[in-house]
Amino acid sequence: MINVLLVEDHELYRMGLAMLLSKADNINLIAEASDGAEGIKKTRDLSPDVILMDIGLPNIDGIEATQRIKDFAPDTKILIFTSRDSENDIFESFRAGADGYIMKGATPEQTISAIKAVSEGIGWIDPAIAKIVFSNLRKPTESIISSPDNIKQSKENHYGLTERELDVLELMVEGLTNPQIAEKLVITRATAKAHVHSILQKLCVTSRTQATVTAMKEGLV
Repeated sequence: MINVLLVEDHELYRMGLAMLLSKADNINLIAEASDGAEGIKKTRDLSPDVILMDIGLPNIDGIEATQRIKDFAPDTKILIFTSRDSENDIFESFRAGADGYIMKGATPEQTISAIKAVSEGIGWIDPAIAKIVFSNLRKPTESIISSPDNIKQSKENHYGLTERELDVLELMVEGLTNPQIAEKLVITRATAKAHVHSILQKLCVTSRTQATVTAMKEGLV
């Protein structure tokens, strides 16, 4: 059973989420909070497995609350659940320690899947968010006067990623699982898993979420 703390300041929205979580299998909504400070206190008191955290909270916003919670409860998973889709909010959330980022326009099924994924240590990024960040990071920088192929090769050399690993990394950022990556690239699941493992090692990260954030921040995809 996944014990979830819901931190959301809009009462009607919080009620709807609470109803959704109460009907989900293997999820137990243990408490609700209406601002960041209350969310921090209830995390200390109740030690939830997953926190569903809005960003635009009164008193202490969701990003700062995430950072404070991770300082004393690093194993607690935090899924940012917001309507904000700016690059700054996305990157700041992950820098604060968020384990996932999902938009409020997500379906109930996606929301439940995201909660379960982060609870298992699997990073979750809303596909819509990945595409928004992609659109900006794929633009060549002015300091690199070269062809797209040479730009890609430069990035490979910086981290030691092969061309195939860059392909896999791009699909990771899009939110695909190992089986989906295998199907997309027409490789075995074992090969896909091996590529993912190699990517994590080369990027010096321990999770798919961290790998995705690094890929987006560095413009690797």
